[in-house]
Amino acid sequence: MGKTVVITGAGVGLGRAIARRFASEGETCILLGRTLSKVQAVAEELGEPHFAVECEVGDPDSVRAAFAKIRERHEKIDVLINNAAYYEPMKVRDATDDVIERIVRSNFIGPMYTCREALAMMDRGALIINVSSESVKEPFVMLSLYQSTKMGMERFSEALLEEVKPDGIRVCVVRAGPMIDGGDATSSSSGWDMTAAMAFFEENLKIGRNLAEDPISEAASVTDVFRMLLDLKPDFRVTHVNVGARHP
Repeated sequence: MGKTVVITGAGVGLGRAIARRFASEGETCILLGRTLSKVQAVAEELGEPHFAVECEVGDPDSVRAAFAKIRERHEKIDVLINNAAYYEPMKVRDATDDVIERIVRSNFIGPMYTCREALAMMDRGALIINVSSESVKEPFVMLSLYQSTKMGMERFSEALLEEVKPDGIRVCVVRAGPMIDGGDATSSSSGWDMTAAMAFFEENLKIGRNLAEDPISEAASVTDVFRMLLDLKPDFRVTHVNVGARHP
């Protein structure tokens, strides 16, 4: 019998790729996203029993409402994948109040809200996967807000694991590098202001990082890691996975 999997940020990129793969392999995917039309399009592509729920992960009321809708159709869930994140390069001195709050809420506080709701619907053997970024360790300029929230989320995951270990629930961090989804240009960077994108490129050149030469992996390839985590034997656990792109 397939697992019931909740995926945040499931409308594009890695979240969508995970949903497509798991749906094809018999899992039931519940697609959460800030923009309902995007996750609804994926749900329609996958067909029943998969469905979409609008959810702004940084808003506790939105998260509560989303999981209330999930409970209307599923008493229990087996897997939560916290994939949603806000990613935009900027220098701290240029960051507005709204942008700082959006990054912190989406990347750090949001997984706390979703984990809190999901745990009430999980039994022994359930799994939480929190998606992090290679930027927490790799040198980048103009990503201090993104990097710090992802690192905070990793530490939260480690602490949460100790809390839920007696309940038989596993928690894993997947630290991933840059990727594209089947050549689709739609990504977290596609909406960037051109000036900001050029500044990001140029500032990283100054520290010796040529972003144009960094390898990029296919999101569909990265889903192998998530498949492996779902298929772990009951007496075995993985707490951290590093996934990096490489030149073929």
